[in-house]
Amino acid sequence: MDMMNHPRLRFSGFLKGWETTELQKLSRKNISYGIVQTGTQIENGVPCVRVVDLTKGSIDVNELIRTSEEISKSYRKTILEKDELMIALRGEIGLSGIVTDELVGCNLTRGIARVSPHKKNINSSYLWCYLNSDKVRRIFDKRKNGSALKEIPIGELKKIPVWYPELPEQTKIANFLTIVDERINLLTQQKAKLKLYKKGLMQQIFNQQLRFKDDDGNEFPEWEEKRLDSVIKKFIVPMRDKPKNLLGEIPWCRIEDFNGKYLIASKSNQGVDGNTIKEMNLKVFPVNTLLVSCSAYLGRCAIVKRELVTNQTFIGLVPNEKVVDVEFLFYAMRLSENRLNRLSSGTTISYLSREEFEKFKVNFPSLFEQQKIASFLSAIDKRIELVNQQIEQTKTWKKGLLQKMFV
Repeated sequence: MDMMNHPRLRFSGFLKGWETTELQKLSRKNISYGIVQTGTQIENGVPCVRVVDLTKGSIDVNELIRTSEEISKSYRKTILEKDELMIALRGEIGLSGIVTDELVGCNLTRGIARVSPHKKNINSSYLWCYLNSDKVRRIFDKRKNGSALKEIPIGELKKIPVWYPELPEQTKIANFLTIVDERINLLTQQKAKLKLYKKGLMQQIFNQQLRFKDDDGNEFPEWEEKRLDSVIKKFIVPMRDKPKNLLGEIPWCRIEDFNGKYLIASKSNQGVDGNTIKEMNLKVFPVNTLLVSCSAYLGRCAIVKRELVTNQTFIGLVPNEKVVDVEFLFYAMRLSENRLNRLSSGTTISYLSREEFEKFKVNFPSLFEQQKIASFLSAIDKRIELVNQQIEQTKTWKKGLLQKMFV
């Protein structure tokens, strides 16, 4: 048996080898791309799908741009029909979506191609799964051209090789992977609901509509508005110069390294050594410093959980632990993002100085209530992170399946 045309993992009862052909030969119509320009949109008219709409996963027809019926009719070969595939030629090249009932009759912009699978020998959902496999995405990457704006020519798209089994096996594969996708979607919805729930609670807590009580059931003292310089014992402003040697053991972090509440390491494994710190007089952020972005991404925060060094994008707030809990401060500053951005409005580049942070005012409850609030919100964060881990684990599992279930 020639194993070259057999996947490593397949459903029982299927023994026949897979066939391969070019994508165009699996389409009952000539693969064509949209002609509608994004700049031609009008208030009422025919909805048009853009590459950016494909990136959302689920497309809401009410959010699509619209073009005139005359323009749409003049290019009827990209008016969408049920179960066709839309494939991005620009941006996230190769990203695809299936035409649902609500998208029937919509048109496409120039960055998207339309494929009309032969229903007698190719399952649309199977083809969508196949085109999203790592193997095919690598093919897309090799065939794209252009410098500033990367894209894949329509002629190259038509030549993309597709391996496929008989229709019953395609349907089995598509149905199984659809169940996996539904699992991911349910977990994603659960994560979104938890984040919305947390957002609502934070607004109630920091508006003092929701108050905590001490362990004996007594009311905590009233909140007080305080300047940050009255609760922060040290403001650390990093040096502007970037170290030339970034092979040391002390992490050198940037905004790209932010991933949740805590900051521990550099994703790029960049770091400095003790000698570089001394020579350049670099500022080292101690554990439990609250890093707050003071440029561009104003209000982004993270709690330092390992001594590290950063670029000048941040200011470090070292709290006076006798009066402020760093976890509470994290939530308070995250909720102050809009206020921080308003302070920087009117400047060419968004930036807040140390002095502006020093006089920035925040409402503080007593230390014990701060700790109760932080503990409560941290528990919700842990639930969100657990769901996020389940999402990533399921995605990783699916990725492994895609590698084994396709030739």
